[in-house]
Amino acid sequence: MIKRIVKMTFRPDGLNTFLHEVFEESKERIRAFPGCQHMELLQCADEPNTLFTLSIWDDEAALERYRQSELFQRTWARTKALFAQRAEAWTVKEVEE
Repeated sequence: MIKRIVKMTFRPDGLNTFLHEVFEESKERIRAFPGCQHMELLQCADEPNTLFTLSIWDDEAALERYRQSELFQRTWARTKALFAQRAEAWTVKEVEE
């Protein structure tokens, strides 16, 4: 199992578009993607235009299949057009359970 954290900083005019159009339209399909165990959206308490996705995947191969999918390509293209700065992403594993 791996976890993927993606930090996204949106332009002020892009945040609502992302929340109400892009994320709302794609969240259930992402959660249902084979190999995805969990996906949630988090908002930075100090910087409301900064959001994070936290997703849990069976393994790196499952994440890569998602990243190569039409769903990801379409969603990511719409999302990154709304950014104020480049996204950052980390793939992490638990050290202790």
